[in-house]
Amino acid sequence: METILSGETKKITLGIPKGSLQENTIQFFKEAGFDIEVPERGYFLEINDPEIDCFLLRPQEIPKYIERGKLDLGISGDECILESEARVVEICDLKYAKQKIKKVRWVLAVPADSEIKSVKDLEGKIISTEMVNLVKNYLKKNKVKARVEFSWGTTEVKPPRFADAIVDLVETGASLQAHDLRVIDTLLTSSAKL
Repeated sequence: METILSGETKKITLGIPKGSLQENTIQFFKEAGFDIEVPERGYFLEINDPEIDCFLLRPQEIPKYIERGKLDLGISGDECILESEARVVEICDLKYAKQKIKKVRWVLAVPADSEIKSVKDLEGKIISTEMVNLVKNYLKKNKVKARVEFSWGTTEVKPPRFADAIVDLVETGASLQAHDLRVIDTLLTSSAKL
């Protein structure tokens, strides 16, 4: 798999997602015959293939690094590709998420007792999310003007005190249920992509 450029040997550079996709990604590589060692506090991974350099990176960053030519390949979710607006080529849908071989959903949710019933009711409201561009594009498509605020996590706790609604990742729905939130729409169904 080495690439020869003007007499030089170039290794394939691969971005492995750090965080929720990390464990399943490493497991899939092991099942394919690759042994990847993740150092305790390191981000340069050891792989038993001398033609591959592996880097542990946030999945949100991987599409942009591929677009810029800093990585040859990477694994990231649909939402990260859309959010970064990176121009990349999808090789295949790996059809896995954080916990299982399945797709996840990015949903619009509000408190269970909220008067908000649809996206149209969000006019002039505040939405908290980690996927600002995704939500802004969704609102634009629905011709709704609302303020979209970036959430550094713990998004489920934001309504009703800090936001009127959230857009968050749902795999099982347990976290939304635990915070007494109800889904009013699905913005995106996502899985890991190579």
